[in-house]
Amino acid sequence: MNRRAAAVTSRRRATRALGLGLGAVLGASVVAGCSSGPGSAGGTTSTSRPPATTTTPTSPTTATTATTTPTSTSAGVAGCQVAQLDVVPQEGSGAAGTIELSVELTNHSTTSCSLFGYPGMQLLDASGNDLPTDVIRGGGPPFPVAAANQGPTTVVLGAGQSAAFSLSYSDVPVGGETSCPTSAHALVTPPGDLTSATVALTIAPCGGGTVHVSPVYASA
Repeated sequence: MNRRAAAVTSRRRATRALGLGLGAVLGASVVAGCSSGPGSAGGTTSTSRPPATTTTPTSPTTATTATTTPTSTSAGVAGCQVAQLDVVPQEGSGAAGTIELSVELTNHSTTSCSLFGYPGMQLLDASGNDLPTDVIRGGGPPFPVAAANQGPTTVVLGAGQSAAFSLSYSDVPVGGETSCPTSAHALVTPPGDLTSATVALTIAPCGGGTVHVSPVYASA
């Protein structure tokens, strides 16, 4: 074989080898692409959801005015917001180590609103720092107010009308407690709201700040 023929044969072999090499690489790429699943680089997606919200049950519409007694039915009446309410703790009373008091919620706006369920609460010291607080819905000795011992009902407040909830606590140390922190203020959150009102409240619940609360009820 002369030199020219040998060179042609060599180039043909090189071209064939290059083609086989490229085919192998392409085949490996296809297999890798087919085997990629969720979570592989460049293919991961995430979905965020908004926080869960609480829906306030409603009942048939009942008209209310500032001179009538608050009712326990509503339809299409928005929930009361802190900005609409005056939140005022009342004088407490107690015996045998159990103290009870009520907190009044008055609608000072010109728009009717509704309340349903249990309030939230966080006790604060004089500097505004959180104190141990364990809010329990119901439980404990019966509340003196009969309505406080019932299940939640929807209360519609017209302008100037009031609702309330009761709370009770023990001022007798338990377990390893030698004293119980005394609050200066409290954050009170109306049921269905996400904001709180800061009120002056001096109580010293023992048991790690255990406070029993009732559902909101219509004031007498």
